[in-house]
Amino acid sequence: MANVIGIDVGGTNLRVGVFEGHQLIQETRFQADFSHICHTHSPSQAWEKIISITSTGIRNVLVQFPDVQHIGMGFPGFIDPNTQTVAQSPNFPGLDHVNLAQDLGEVLQKKVIVENDALAAAYGEYCLAGKPDTGLIYIGLGTGLGGGLIHAGRPFAGQHGVAMEVGHIIVEPNGRPCGCGNNGCVEQYASASGVATSYHTLSGQRLSAYEIAQRADDGDALALEAYRQAAIYLAQMLATVVKVVDVPNIVVGGGMCHAWHLMKTAFDIQLETDLIPVLRGKLSVTPSHTHDIAGMLGAAQLALLHNTHLS
Repeated sequence: MANVIGIDVGGTNLRVGVFEGHQLIQETRFQADFSHICHTHSPSQAWEKIISITSTGIRNVLVQFPDVQHIGMGFPGFIDPNTQTVAQSPNFPGLDHVNLAQDLGEVLQKKVIVENDALAAAYGEYCLAGKPDTGLIYIGLGTGLGGGLIHAGRPFAGQHGVAMEVGHIIVEPNGRPCGCGNNGCVEQYASASGVATSYHTLSGQRLSAYEIAQRADDGDALALEAYRQAAIYLAQMLATVVKVVDVPNIVVGGGMCHAWHLMKTAFDIQLETDLIPVLRGKLSVTPSHTHDIAGMLGAAQLALLHNTHLS
């Protein structure tokens, strides 16, 4: 079985995994603060740096695995399923209508498939769960908040690549401004950056979500409140989503999974309150137990799926 590369792009790092089937053979991490680059450079300069950093990282891996023919990448943003262009990336401002698959493929001289990062993670979780017939919803809690839906065995991106962009469901009318251009999106409250903003509002201190979780574990009331608020907004959003997409399996992943124990009680209470009665007690909401490889695996498997579909 030929090796496949799956890439997971985060706000501050780039993770490149080499897979044989579902088995991770090697993972390499690169510092790649694309968010900072986009905030401090013009769009064209930022794009050049992103392509340069990404291609260099992948090339280093290809030296060890020259037989790789398929490369998949999960990238945060609205990915047009027909053209593979990044229509917009709310957390990487300025990256509008850039063709990541084409530009990166030309540099590497290999075909690259690009999918939304949360959709890639959803497919990875789906594969590792044994491809359940009932499908799966994935909620990714990281710097931002993403979602992915696997339905009838296929990733569902929607007509314009914005299906399951649940982070941009408005939960607080006229609330905090969001990178997507709206205000009050759940991403601004239930993501790592949202928790940091909530804690700053409550305490006047600027800390990372990880540091806030440590304080919460030590009994800091304001840190606990920041995570409680995140849990409530997340549950309200998810209760809305499952009323539209009746899928019983929900996996919560991303970097904030380490703090799920701080959110679970408030989340469960709010979800039970907001669900319609027919759905109460029928959802399975679990934190990911895939050691954070789902994004890379899903990207790799989607690259294979895409090429199989074309052949």
